[in-house]
Amino acid sequence: MTVNMKKILTYALSVTALIAAATSCERFLDSESPSTFDASTVYSNYDLTESTIFSISQSFGETNSYRGRYLSWVGLNSDIEWYNTYKPTDEKYQIAAYSLLPNNGQLNLNNGPFAKMYEAIERANLAIEGIREYGNPTEDASMAYLLGEALTLRALIYYDIVRVWGDVPARFSSVTSENIYVKKESRDVIFKQLLADLEEAIPYLPNPGQTTATSRTDRVNKIFAEGLYARIALMASGYAIRPDDGMVGTGDLGTVRLSNDPELQKSVLYPKALEYLRAAISSGAASLEDYETYWKNQSNLNNLVAGPGHETLFVIPFSDGRGRWNYTFAIRSEGSSYAGGATVTRGGDAGPVPTMWFKYDQNDIRRDITCVNWRWNSNDEPELPGIQRWYFGKYRFEWMTSHPYTGGNDDGVKPVVLRYSDVLLMAAEIANELGDTQEAKKYLLQVRQRAFKGHEDDAEAYVSAISSKDDMFNAIVDERALEFCGEMTRKFDLIRWNMLKTKMDETIADMKALRALSGKYAGINGLDGDVYYQVNGNKITVYGLTGEKTAPTGAWEKKSGYITKTEDSKGAATGLYDDLVNGLYNADPIQHMFWPIFNDTMTNSQGHIKNDYGYDSI
Repeated sequence: MTVNMKKILTYALSVTALIAAATSCERFLDSESPSTFDASTVYSNYDLTESTIFSISQSFGETNSYRGRYLSWVGLNSDIEWYNTYKPTDEKYQIAAYSLLPNNGQLNLNNGPFAKMYEAIERANLAIEGIREYGNPTEDASMAYLLGEALTLRALIYYDIVRVWGDVPARFSSVTSENIYVKKESRDVIFKQLLADLEEAIPYLPNPGQTTATSRTDRVNKIFAEGLYARIALMASGYAIRPDDGMVGTGDLGTVRLSNDPELQKSVLYPKALEYLRAAISSGAASLEDYETYWKNQSNLNNLVAGPGHETLFVIPFSDGRGRWNYTFAIRSEGSSYAGGATVTRGGDAGPVPTMWFKYDQNDIRRDITCVNWRWNSNDEPELPGIQRWYFGKYRFEWMTSHPYTGGNDDGVKPVVLRYSDVLLMAAEIANELGDTQEAKKYLLQVRQRAFKGHEDDAEAYVSAISSKDDMFNAIVDERALEFCGEMTRKFDLIRWNMLKTKMDETIADMKALRALSGKYAGINGLDGDVYYQVNGNKITVYGLTGEKTAPTGAWEKKSGYITKTEDSKGAATGLYDDLVNGLYNADPIQHMFWPIFNDTMTNSQGHIKNDYGYDSI
């Protein structure tokens, strides 16, 4: 049936009514409206079709979508990252600490991430249908690219939906009056469709740098789609809390288990995923970059180039005046000029857990780039906030030299969705699982050597000492923590490995051992609870955290009991006090590994959507 652009606009907007019953209209396209054209005109013209692809990405930038709600909370908390404020009554803390309720004021919105992501799904569905009918993608390579891009973006958005909410409505065709209300579907149905879509899309997509579009990281390319296939395969074949088969959307509590679907077993998915990852690696169309330079470029908005010699494969396509990544996660600024001037306090909402820094080898360059125990004051000087407060050093206002942050709610930083080191580590994990530990070592070594720049022999000795499949798996578990801390992927790794609560409990015990200087911390030379520090301009040097052999000389300031103190001079809780440490999770992270679908959505679903995992009784 021919669909005119009036119907496209109506359906694009009605998806919010479908899922969250939004009552206000908004424009579908950023471009000058081709709304007077019918579908045959739009989808037979490359430029007009491309504008419908851009409209999918528009949903990423909406205020309560990826920009201000989804990305701010999606990966918290884990064994390596946490929200930097402990306040059980705070709805933001509740999101991170697994005590999120369906009426949460931050997310129970009719234009929140759930609704906006389904809006993007509807726009992708319309584009896919239109290109298939009118775009001649079997003969026109440029239209085939746009079809591949739409399929890949839909797969990405659905991956993001499922990893947060679990089982959700499955929508792979555009909305009609007959299908406007639907129930939740088993995520297995969605996984199989996404994997099939990516198998179709990958041949349509050029490698990074091969065309004008794929030379940009805010457009889809072949290696990104291959890596996304592997991510979805890992999640689909991994552990998670699931209702019993046939019980999705009935209020079922669920149990942590693997899928029973024979098409989603590792033996089926892993060989195909590894084939795609091998193709990505052998293409030479992406590569690792110098680690520090790479992260400077992310904050400096120099992460839009894709192709040989570049590591980023896809970023959230925010405009230069949109997005809240450094605003949320950069090293904290307490009124420094780096974050917009003396009245602006920004960054540091979350950070590494305090013990994360100690997990790195002293020769691992990722340590001091990732884990920062200082913040900026109003004099543009670094200051120590306490052992409990660490920041993600990968994100820094002072690195935004070409596009300085000047205040406001947006910074233009484009969060990285996938980079080449993840392709290598996924390939290592899958190759190892399929029995080729030697191949896995080859991929792990590349990541490890980059991390040990100047000490590559250390990396080679570490990888060479791995002697079994189990050793390699444990090495990958550790390496993914060291490589991706601050990138909000760890929680989902732990879920699929069935390690979420186990690893978080280990971290709680680890923080208490650090506070007591017991266990492994008792044997660190120079670690006695006190620290000394010097400030030289915009550089701070801290003595007393690890490995020092002799007492400092010169003009040093002392912080007594920096590690061990749990009360300040007024008796207020400080440092690694028990409630803070135990508050890594405030409700069962197993039962609540997924967010609930929020009340506004359920109310406006006309009874078709019901929460599982115990949320229906809250």
